Amino acid sequence: MSDKDLRINEQIRVHEVRLIRDEGEQQQVVMPTMQALAIAREQGLDLVEVAPNAAPPVVKIMNYGKFKFENEKKVRDSKKRQKLLKLKEIRMQPKIDDHDLDFKSKHIREFLGEGNKVKVTVRFRGREMAHTELGLVVLKDVLARIEGEYAMDKPPSMEGRFMSMVLSPKSKK
Repeated sequence: MSDKDLRINEQIRVHEVRLIRDEGEQQQVVMPTMQALAIAREQGLDLVEVAPNAAPPVVKIMNYGKFKFENEKKVRDSKKRQKLLKLKEIRMQPKIDDHDLDFKSKHIREFLGEGNKVKVTVRFRGREMAHTELGLVVLKDVLARIEGEYAMDKPPSMEGRFMSMVLSPKSKK
């Protein structure tokens, strides 16, 4: 439940609630909302509804500003730790020269080194469609040139006029 869904203080519109104090101890009695709100005000804290679907709803006495700040901080930290994987694409043709293949293989190695996935695509034009086996030869040649720095996500396959495969960096264990 996000902190936008939480109701605090006067926003709580039920008659009776189960109260949890700031220290975490649970009151065994169900009390009127106004009495729980008075206890929270007495301590200089807020009354926050943490389980609105319970019968009766559960409320907690806490510093709402601090609670909200801590939640936002957790969200920011979790976003920092996320690694966004990008899919880079390298395109070539079945009649590619050796030097060009070396150059493209070097780029593939760099992309994998940065932790990105790479889609290697061979595009067939016109009469080249009759010789799709040449595309497979090119893709296997690429794999031979990058030597085990990859894990194959999707083996070479035809998709219309394109033959492609997807590689990801080898996991570091």
